[in-house]
Amino acid sequence: MNEEVICLENVELWRRNREHFHYDFKRAVFSLVQGKRFKIEKKLVLKNINLRVKRGEKIGIIGSNGAGKSTLLKVICGILSPTKGTVRVRGEIAPLIELGAGFDLEMSVRDNVILYGVLLGHSRQEMKQRLKDIISFAELEEYLPLPVKALSSGMRARLGFAIATSVNPDILIVDEVLSVGDAHFAQKSRKRMEELWQQNTTILFVSHSLEQVKQLCPKSVWLNNGEIAFMGDTEEAIQRYLDYIGLNSSGKNRLC
Repeated sequence: MNEEVICLENVELWRRNREHFHYDFKRAVFSLVQGKRFKIEKKLVLKNINLRVKRGEKIGIIGSNGAGKSTLLKVICGILSPTKGTVRVRGEIAPLIELGAGFDLEMSVRDNVILYGVLLGHSRQEMKQRLKDIISFAELEEYLPLPVKALSSGMRARLGFAIATSVNPDILIVDEVLSVGDAHFAQKSRKRMEELWQQNTTILFVSHSLEQVKQLCPKSVWLNNGEIAFMGDTEEAIQRYLDYIGLNSSGKNRLC
């Protein structure tokens, strides 16, 4: 039996509503001026999440916008800490989430490759050895000595993808990044992802394409309002989700 590499028990996460941030700041200022106590409003974005993933499993995560899919991935990666419950992960994670978000804009591309890799758990020596291949894959050789702020957002995404997939991780977290950059690079990224898919890598996969989830993942999790509504066979998960939102078979390729 394959060992469990991801285990979430009774996980909950409360977060402040982003759209209320500036409004809350103004309310906080007025409350202080008036001598009143200001209460920050938060929302329960993950509720009672119990999830166990075995080594080598390929699991899709589906649900409407705001269901908590990306938030769940960030909790598993350690980017966010749960308000309640426990998260246990065994193995090296490559998170393909918000590619390039961790770059230091003032540092050179060269130094960012090393820094980004170290943040992912690799040694500086290892990243120096992989530098040439990473830059070549990202097609950014001429930008190596320049600061990352000189790169376009697409170039930064390409660089982030190249770094995160430069080694064979134990766990791959994928959030809508199978089409990175232009058509040429998107084809390269899909080919690399296909190679990772054929290995014994554990993969959690979020995509707006239900058809893509069905093709790539035998098992899926349907998240609804921050809770796991169903976990099991992908076709059944998709059917339950479509039935819930009232879409017939003509809408099965679209994920809200």
